[in-house]
Amino acid sequence: MHEDDDEGLLDTFFAVSRRLRHRTRDALEPWELSPSLGRALSVLSRHGDMRPGALAEHLRIAPRSATEVVDELQAMNLAERHPDPTDRRAVLVTLTDEGVRISQNIHRARRAAGERFFATLSPDDRAELARLLRRLRDDA
Repeated sequence: MHEDDDEGLLDTFFAVSRRLRHRTRDALEPWELSPSLGRALSVLSRHGDMRPGALAEHLRIAPRSATEVVDELQAMNLAERHPDPTDRRAVLVTLTDEGVRISQNIHRARRAAGERFFATLSPDDRAELARLLRRLRDDA
């Protein structure tokens, strides 16, 4: 492979990544959530109650930023803070019933957007792309 091929591959990868991010952002529009709030809902839905610091680690953001994310989720009645039963000094962030419902709706909308995005690929191409992406993810 030539250097120009590498650059073309990188440019193509970023272009596809941008398109997928835009579709994901569009999928969140009905709920008026930013991508960061959508990711936070997804993490809490997938992993359950957690301390804000653990949420920050999952989101790869500063703990102070996680506090702001939790504040926003709480203001929207999507999450609550509760005392951690194992440590009274700590709090756990938990999804409200509305947060669970919205998270499930977002998951379905993202899945549908992803299906539409990859629909132009044959089943074999999709399987090969998934294999290659997993390899890149796992080797990183």
